[in-house]
Amino acid sequence: MSEEISKNLSETLFQKHKQAKETSSLIQYMPSSQQFLEQKKEQEDNAWYRNLRRLQWAWQGIDPVEQEEVLARIASSKHSRTEDRWLDTVMGYRGGNWAYEWTKLGMQHQARAGSKAGEKAADEMFAASLCFSIAGYPHLRNDNLALQAQILANNAYMEAANLTKYVVKRLEFPYKNKKIVGHLHLSNTDKPQPVVIVSAGLDSLQTDMWRLFRDFLVKRDIAMLTIDMPSVGHSSHWALTEDSSCLHQAVLNQLDTLPWVDHFRVGLVGFRFGGNAMVRLSFLEPERVKACVSLGAPIHDVLVSPKKMKMMTKMYLDVLASRLGKSAVDIDSLSGQLMAWSLKMQGFLSSRRTKVPILAMGLEGDPVSPYSDNQLVALFSQGGKAKQIKSKTITQGYEQSLDLAINWLEDELNR
Repeated sequence: MSEEISKNLSETLFQKHKQAKETSSLIQYMPSSQQFLEQKKEQEDNAWYRNLRRLQWAWQGIDPVEQEEVLARIASSKHSRTEDRWLDTVMGYRGGNWAYEWTKLGMQHQARAGSKAGEKAADEMFAASLCFSIAGYPHLRNDNLALQAQILANNAYMEAANLTKYVVKRLEFPYKNKKIVGHLHLSNTDKPQPVVIVSAGLDSLQTDMWRLFRDFLVKRDIAMLTIDMPSVGHSSHWALTEDSSCLHQAVLNQLDTLPWVDHFRVGLVGFRFGGNAMVRLSFLEPERVKACVSLGAPIHDVLVSPKKMKMMTKMYLDVLASRLGKSAVDIDSLSGQLMAWSLKMQGFLSSRRTKVPILAMGLEGDPVSPYSDNQLVALFSQGGKAKQIKSKTITQGYEQSLDLAINWLEDELNR
């Protein structure tokens, strides 16, 4: 798509949203929770509403220098903010607004793709898609700017798919009178490949996973099938319930209809809440899954502790409330509801083990995914392992842990 068309598309999409509600003000809280939120803002020393995922975004393909430039433009904006203390709450679609600045960077990558060829053009287009996705982060329901950004992200992803030498297929799987949309990535179609179903958290899109395929799975000839969590992205018309793995299970049961993959060699990889869903699926479908990796997943601890849940950032609380479809949130009932998501409370990590080997990984000191959670998962999995990634080497830590995880996965798929 030429830069001109892209510019026109984004202008048409965003035109009527000049005065769109700013993300941090979208989730309504009950009067009973207002005092808690005010105290939280006072106690926390966050200059940003969003949790900035600098390292993750850099790993996914954002140039760290460009990233800092975008954040600097947002931080230095003179326009009015919903919350003066949070730099990323500039109101209206204009300079300094989160969605505006990230969309602008995405369009620059799109323009660069036009002057390149082959994989270089594809990489620019995948980077554009990632920028558009970050423009919508954390993808709250009813966030109009985020929904528009998601359209741009999906369009750019499909254009990138047409440019790359690898095979990317957009697939639809029927489920409960609707369609689950996934993307299947293959290094080639010479013969059926082992496949890994990949799911991210509750605040990112399936189109953010390109680098995992390009840098880790391609050279091992392992296919990657991405599916959004219920309530996010392409899966946004399904509510998130404690049956967090329902969509992935439906897809897993239809893999034998795909001629490009070997449905006897299926692995699972889940990041954050996607890890909760993948571990759960390893217990539900031990005959269909050969191995599972969860990274930074909330399994039990934070889900059953109202105190720990209340220590999450405002953005994360908003994300949870948004995924549960709440129009007005009471913090105490929200924390009560989260208990149902604990895999231990659901009876999975208490008596019987799954024969699926699970590698449960987390960063040292991660409140959402403590080592105790990962040990619990390893304990109830035959051949399971818990691994803690030292945070002082977090940049290499991320790369090394993924390398380790994918090597382990490859070994298990080849058994």
